Amino acid sequence: MFKLTSLNLNGIRSATSKGLEPWLVKTAPDCICVQEVKAQSQDVLGRFDTLADLRGYFHFAQKKGYSGVGVYTRHEPSEIVVGYGSAEFDVEGRYVELRFDTPAAKRSIVSCYFPSGSSGEDRQQAKFRFLAEFYPHLIRLKAEREFILCGDVNIAHQEIDLKNWKGNRKNSGFLPEERAWMTQLLNEAGLVDVYRQLQPTATEEAYTWWSNRGQAYAKNVGWRLDYHLATPALAALARTEHIYKGEKFSDHAPITIEYAI
Repeated sequence: MFKLTSLNLNGIRSATSKGLEPWLVKTAPDCICVQEVKAQSQDVLGRFDTLADLRGYFHFAQKKGYSGVGVYTRHEPSEIVVGYGSAEFDVEGRYVELRFDTPAAKRSIVSCYFPSGSSGEDRQQAKFRFLAEFYPHLIRLKAEREFILCGDVNIAHQEIDLKNWKGNRKNSGFLPEERAWMTQLLNEAGLVDVYRQLQPTATEEAYTWWSNRGQAYAKNVGWRLDYHLATPALAALARTEHIYKGEKFSDHAPITIEYAI
């Protein structure tokens, strides 16, 4: 079994101070994709470049204390791809892909952090630009290799993916255009929302993010924003899923899926 975890850290220094590494030692994933590292290479190397005997590979943002993604793995990749070729978004540290190629198969693990549009209309328009250019990238990647993309997508796809869906229909993360993008990705591009494949009707237990306002976490007023998006062949190998809420490393919860690889 291949155990793959995804977690938005909301800062690697913060998450590790809250017990992330002991939890990783205990749960022993083969790989963990992280988002919002919120650090630069000089902050990470020699301090956070390995966690729980997993080696990290990163895409840092140019802006200090902002964004950044990584993949920690116990297996040596055959190739590391940093960024997806975007003139606008690669400077924001949003994409790192580890390739594990053999003569028999080409497989990738991707950690990706989609932009949030919640801070204002400028960022919402940036989010739409990201979605427009990232979709064809995923189409090309799918044509070349099998992959699992883990990340904070910043979109709740369906009404069952957030508590207050009626009140959020005009808010970033649940806008009709964002939800339509996800539908197109799954129905036309043919990627698989692996958690929903395993748990098609899960509601409150499926949430992975909670606002820091109004006791949202205590009341479980959450959103499902963190995904495993996989090509069909790899998605078919998914066996178990778990969203861990026993400790709070971040405003997101880690989501782990085991694959029979």
